[in-house]
Amino acid sequence: MRLTRTLPWLLSALTLTMSQAAAAAAQRPRVVIAAGALQGTLAAGAPGAVFKGIPFARPPVGPLRWRAPLPAVPWRGVRDAAHFSPACMQGGRGGPTGSEDCLYLNVWTPEWPARSRHPVMLWLFGGANAVGSASDPTLDGASLARHGVVVVTANYRPGVMGFMAHPALSAESPHGSSGNYALLDQLLALRWIRENIGRFGGDPHHVTLFGQSSGAFDVMVLMTSPLARGLFVDAIAESGQLLSFGGPMPKARAERIGLHIAADLHAPPGAAALGYLRGLPAAAVGGAAAKWLPADIDSREHLDSDNGLLTNVDGWVLPDSPARVFAAHREMPIPLIVGNNAREITPNVALDRLRSAIATRYGDLAPKALEAYGLANGGTGHPDPLRGGPGAQWMTDIVQRCAAILESDWHAAAGHPTWEYQFERTLPGKEAAGSTHGAEVAFVFGTLHSAPGAPAFTASDRAASRQMQEYWARFAIAGDPNGAGLPFWPRAGDGHYLAFTERGLRVAVGLESEPCAVYREWIGRRLAAHSP
Repeated sequence: MRLTRTLPWLLSALTLTMSQAAAAAAQRPRVVIAAGALQGTLAAGAPGAVFKGIPFARPPVGPLRWRAPLPAVPWRGVRDAAHFSPACMQGGRGGPTGSEDCLYLNVWTPEWPARSRHPVMLWLFGGANAVGSASDPTLDGASLARHGVVVVTANYRPGVMGFMAHPALSAESPHGSSGNYALLDQLLALRWIRENIGRFGGDPHHVTLFGQSSGAFDVMVLMTSPLARGLFVDAIAESGQLLSFGGPMPKARAERIGLHIAADLHAPPGAAALGYLRGLPAAAVGGAAAKWLPADIDSREHLDSDNGLLTNVDGWVLPDSPARVFAAHREMPIPLIVGNNAREITPNVALDRLRSAIATRYGDLAPKALEAYGLANGGTGHPDPLRGGPGAQWMTDIVQRCAAILESDWHAAAGHPTWEYQFERTLPGKEAAGSTHGAEVAFVFGTLHSAPGAPAFTASDRAASRQMQEYWARFAIAGDPNGAGLPFWPRAGDGHYLAFTERGLRVAVGLESEPCAVYREWIGRRLAAHSP
């Protein structure tokens, strides 16, 4: 009897629930691109939409492992685009993680439905080209998109899956190239944007490529690749300079590393190695590569390195050393923002070891460098509240700050619009460490709620984030970060830079003039010797 009375109510409730679900699905944004239809979601608290997990390439598995990516296979029906894809297979301190089926991207729009075309910003994540993912919560593009741009984040193959070079791979390639598959993933994402982004309200001919750490490094090296010409019109490099860690290594060195990895995996010699290696589980390959390809930048305890952040001058993607290309003013003639954080790396290192590292790197220039850092004649350095102790100053200078200054000067000297910055704000609870590597990313994306120390961010932090977003978005819109309501940011080339300080914005002149003068002389010698 009770069931008889309850059944009509259950049927009515079920019908209402199903109709509500159908109505909600009908309200979800849809778009049709070259490969098929997508159904995304409305961005929370924003007027735009978000489409996640969009395939832009075929899964690079089996025979497609260590090959240039191919465009995604078209699908039938409507593909759900409400969730992120897995991160790519990568190493880490806990061992290999992720999936080889990972070449997907995500799109945030400033409005939905799209009523006009907006500039596009494609983000390349950091992680030493060894770890990282486009689905990191800090990289949510909704807030940045509200400033009038379409934001895209894309996965690409890091570590051994994205950078494995080997003589047999080079012989197999019609271009005689191997390695740099991650760069080819990034290039395919740019071509996907060219073909599809108009359906999301983006302007396919108005793309800004921006990134942080190794993502910024990749931005800079792609500015020297003929394969990237015409695919982006502006660039922003946050704490990842092409001169960092020696720049891309020679192809022969990358191939030797690949031979070591293959030997550790007991691969047969010659061309037979490829079928064998492509048939191994990805985790096995990643585990064998760990000792040859560091898992992340923090795992490198040594103070001097030339690992090229895993890329190589392969003759196709990168025909020449990017440093030589920039020094000769042959890079893309596009507007560029380049900068660093005040205290990127904070090694805990004894002064004797630091002096030894300086001597190893600089040779007969070491006395000048030791003097500049206050380490000559038994000196203990010049600790600074902003830049940290001498070890932090040295590492930040050679990996980021001096490289940014020199690259900024090269680009500006070629007559291209260039702006330089230094980010000096700290994360809550980490004030003693200073403004470390990656501290600015949450400010750029407006995702302080997802950053470490989120509850302690202040109104000043949130205001600084809005300013940084507005500079970045205006640069993407107009090729110039300046506009009404923001302090004027002068172009680089005469020593000017913009400091994002704890007390607000400040235009300053001259970053680390003495140490960077030594760095400039050292780089000049290396370029003259054709060994960047």
